[in-house]
Amino acid sequence: QVQLVESGGGLVQAGGSLRLSCAVSGLTFTSYIMAWFRQAPGKDRAFVAAIRWSSGDTYYADSLKGRFTISRDNAKNTVDLQINSLKPEDTAVYYCAAKVQIYTTNYRFYNYWGQGTQVTVSS
Repeated sequence: QVQLVESGGGLVQAGGSLRLSCAVSGLTFTSYIMAWFRQAPGKDRAFVAAIRWSSGDTYYADSLKGRFTISRDNAKNTVDLQINSLKPEDTAVYYCAAKVQIYTTNYRFYNYWGQGTQVTVSS
């Protein structure tokens, strides 16, 4: 059974940092793309970043490059998202997701999802 469990969200002031973590179980990692998406109230789910587990290749939404860093820990089976210089517009529920092999920014093609973790940035 595949399980993705996010943690690390919270309330932070603008300019601060957070590190989100996604604990993964039940996947054959070498075949998967792991990604982070976010969804703000009233908006569609948006791609943030992805990592190809086998190679470590990373992908980012153009508008978020520089402040967001995705990484994986093979020993812990986790995928982390470091967010720096947080802005109020980063406020959203952040979701971890997984799909097989082919990278895409379209959330509709991701097969597995976590429950999400809330990030709230105050101004």
